Amino acid sequence: MGRPLRIEYPGSLYHITSRGNEKKDIFLDNNDRIKFLDMLEDYHDRHGILIHSYVLMDNHYHLILETPKGNLLKVMHGINSGYTGYFNRRHGRVGHLFQGRYKGILVDKDAYLLELSRYVHLNPMKAKIVDNPELYEWSSYPAYIGKKKQKRWMEYSWVLSKFGKDKSVSRRNYRKYIEEALEGKIETPMKDLYAQVILGGEEFRENVRKMLKGRKISDEIIEKKRLTDKKAPEEIVKEVAKGVGINEGEVLSGDNKREGRKVAIYLIQRYSGLSNSEIGKIFGGIHYSSISKIVMRLKEEMVRNKNLGSLLKRIESKVKA
Repeated sequence: MGRPLRIEYPGSLYHITSRGNEKKDIFLDNNDRIKFLDMLEDYHDRHGILIHSYVLMDNHYHLILETPKGNLLKVMHGINSGYTGYFNRRHGRVGHLFQGRYKGILVDKDAYLLELSRYVHLNPMKAKIVDNPELYEWSSYPAYIGKKKQKRWMEYSWVLSKFGKDKSVSRRNYRKYIEEALEGKIETPMKDLYAQVILGGEEFRENVRKMLKGRKISDEIIEKKRLTDKKAPEEIVKEVAKGVGINEGEVLSGDNKREGRKVAIYLIQRYSGLSNSEIGKIFGGIHYSSISKIVMRLKEEMVRNKNLGSLLKRIESKVKA
């Protein structure tokens, strides 16, 4: 797998996830968790990071982290390597603690911070550790709603300000916002993830593309093409229809197992710059999760079916031209 892209600039916001190597635990007891939070406080003080939300699970953690100084690489290298050193010394082990590099998603703050905050705070409940997220001690959520004392180094104000000017009112309203997800199904904000590294609308994504223009992007980077070039989905559908020998309407409607439809979905996901939910709408309202499954199955099928692979390459060459 290629390396995820790291996009740094002052004021950028990220959803950070880091998991234990081989899915093993990275926190063995509460002392480990306390140490990790102490490190977050230290990096807040020394490097000026702002932490909007966190949750520490047994084998991974989530952070919503803002970097006013544009120093994500330095901060995350320091946190993960520093914690690995501590963990190995304390528990008498050697080697990697984390599964490769952390996953860092660049986030449109205005559009997605609230949703991501809820997504992070609901993790313990989704993992069936607790029945209500406020019961989980190793999360920023209890302090958000006044169940625990707020930490000096946490950034609560931006999120809470969206729920009222009075502190008690904003806490109560934020709690209602979280509990909406307990009463009914609320889709994950990750459905809108673009190129595996950006969570934001078209304007935000276009600004990122402009920022990357002229910069050399390593061939190791996942979804490199989607961050540099983009194609109109209707152009891709037209090329697929010609290549397969059907009309464009047949590509856009019908059975998801049909060859032309699968190829079009694959190429649009790769070259159009659209999120899976946006692609789903083009094809008659397919659920965003089904788009990923269709693409994955097509890749598996190409391994077995050389003719399909050759067909896709021919159409892809036209799309890239």
